[in-house]
Amino acid sequence: MAQPHAQPQTVPLDRIRNIGIIAHIDAGKTTTTERILYYTGKTYKIGDIDEGSTQMDWMDQERERGITIVSAATTTFWIPVFDTAVAKAPYRLNIIDTPGHVDFTAEVERSLRVLDGGITVLDANEGVQSQSETVWRQADKYHIPRLCFVNKMDKIGADFLMVVNDIKTKLAVKPAIMTLPIGKEATFTGVVQLLERQAVVWTGDATGAKYQIEAIPADMTEAVDHYRHQLVEQIAETDEALLEKYVNNQEISLHELKAALRRAVIAYQLVPIFCGSSLRNKGVQLLLDAVVEYLPSPMDIKSIKGLNPKTNQEETRDLVPEAPFAALAFKIQTDSHVGRLTYARIYSGTVRSGSYVVNANTGTKERLGRLLLMHANQREEINLAQAGEIVAIVGLKDTRTGHTLTDETHPITFEGIVFTEPVISLAIEPKTKADQEKMGMALNKLAEEDPTFKVRVDHETGQTIIAGMGELHLEIITDRMKREFSVAANVGSPQVAYKETITKTAQAEGKFIRQSGGRGQYGHCFLRLEPKNRGEGFEFKNEITGGAIPREFIPAIEKGVKEAMENGVLAGYPLVDMTVAVYDGTFHEVDSSENAFKIAGSIALQSGVKQAGLILLEPIMKVEVTTPEDFMGEVIGDLSSRRAQILGTDNRGNTRIITALVPLAEISRYATILRSITQGRAGYYMEPSHYDQVPTQIAQDIIIKSGKEPHGSHLPTHQTTH
Repeated sequence: MAQPHAQPQTVPLDRIRNIGIIAHIDAGKTTTTERILYYTGKTYKIGDIDEGSTQMDWMDQERERGITIVSAATTTFWIPVFDTAVAKAPYRLNIIDTPGHVDFTAEVERSLRVLDGGITVLDANEGVQSQSETVWRQADKYHIPRLCFVNKMDKIGADFLMVVNDIKTKLAVKPAIMTLPIGKEATFTGVVQLLERQAVVWTGDATGAKYQIEAIPADMTEAVDHYRHQLVEQIAETDEALLEKYVNNQEISLHELKAALRRAVIAYQLVPIFCGSSLRNKGVQLLLDAVVEYLPSPMDIKSIKGLNPKTNQEETRDLVPEAPFAALAFKIQTDSHVGRLTYARIYSGTVRSGSYVVNANTGTKERLGRLLLMHANQREEINLAQAGEIVAIVGLKDTRTGHTLTDETHPITFEGIVFTEPVISLAIEPKTKADQEKMGMALNKLAEEDPTFKVRVDHETGQTIIAGMGELHLEIITDRMKREFSVAANVGSPQVAYKETITKTAQAEGKFIRQSGGRGQYGHCFLRLEPKNRGEGFEFKNEITGGAIPREFIPAIEKGVKEAMENGVLAGYPLVDMTVAVYDGTFHEVDSSENAFKIAGSIALQSGVKQAGLILLEPIMKVEVTTPEDFMGEVIGDLSSRRAQILGTDNRGNTRIITALVPLAEISRYATILRSITQGRAGYYMEPSHYDQVPTQIAQDIIIKSGKEPHGSHLPTHQTTH
């Protein structure tokens, strides 16, 4: 049955679970979360995506499109309903429902950074899809223990064991099958719990609250014995004491198995696999029990490493309320009622509303105005928050995503959050004079919220350029500007975010000397430029010895270099992936200034890159097309005409999945083209893969269109890949 509404209460640290729900688009994340909220008594009515009545997808744009755009956080409580190895007491679940669409990858990245455990939802018919792999790798980066929930067991073509095999091969983990489905597609009625050797059968689809525990169906006893034996063996292999018992054919108790499985999950040795149908309300209670039984509490994580900003030494902070206060801000949101909200995960210590903390990244003091427990876009005020909790804070002015908040006497900075660079941009202009001022403010607030959304002004044309992760991303941004900030704007057509880089080492001199009566200007430096591998970014080195240039002018040279890199040299696109070292120069006792050295640095860089084999880079997308077999030839032919590199094809029933790498410039408005060549029967999914060199002839055309003087001699005629 649904649990009664639990009032906000402080539970022991070992009864808190910070979990995220992650998956490919359309695998059923939000539906699963809605069921969790219903069964934990947070809502009395189950939200429906098709009706636009979901709790977690609360933005108008989310309800209209039926997708999740922003990660929504909620706090709820659960008391286990089946026989578990943990206490039958209220457990506090802090749940984040993340988007599945790749354009909103920042929401997934920042959520994973602060979670202790995750539920990966997979479609029983589709298996492990591209975005499932992507979010799985993101979670791997933060070492997050996970459970898998194979959803949509009632769907035509559902195949539980196919999905388990997919998990093993594509995600390279050890799946531990915990439940077997009873029936599939229209005959799916329940599951068999392997460890407990019992069947849980749901009657009807209405709320799924009514279930019965029954004997295992006679036609499943052989399969249950086989998979239970396999499960016990997997668990025993992770624990020496149990392995000895297993080898000697001694009885291992249910409690021992569950305790060992919990340790194995937290150590990321095993991934428990459950199955059900969220839409039909089957299997969610078992999943909730598994969350409290196998996923870690903050106590299981024990400690977190960080740097002391004063000494730059590594320090360890225990994740307990008694330790000094430290929290990581992972999301900024503009709320129409309370203004600027900062979501934070409290790692250690205790904090009260109204108290002062220090932003360890900037050194500034901030006042925590109010502390809120969030339920999607509704809020509940609390006076005190402590280690293990996820809260929203009102009143922080200078805190950004990835900043650490600490108490004054024990500062520490945690590792921040690294976000992907935008791949697409477009020009935007206000419709009226009145919109001009409002547009700047709206764009700044949206950029503050979303680290993958960038705003800049093109100084040559005076246009405002916005950049993001895809066309849908920028469409949502302009829609939010109109609805939330009442700013009407005209937008240009999307442009690909090219970049420039170098392919060989070069040296250059930059000299800036002006004498115009009185004090002059004197800056003089020598730079060495070296290429780096794709995606390695920019590095500046100071190799000055013997005081050829005074130390205080070095940052000015770096600033000049960075400014020149932003504006590019070949076609006006930013320069990336290079090391710049300043190794020599001269200065004037009177005339040298920071400004003169900044200009000298800029001159040297522009001169140097022209000798360093300049090339143009373009974003390459990983594209996955799902098409009926009849149209496979047309789809591959069309992709090949778009400079695609076909990586492979896969069979799933009578559909074919084609995976390819395609330049973003060749695949804009692809949905319309794909529909027309497959009579509307194919679909596709796309995500950024990497940057690669633009073929010479195409690069020449881009340079000419950019209005820059064609540096034909700077373009290597061969393809270069680092």
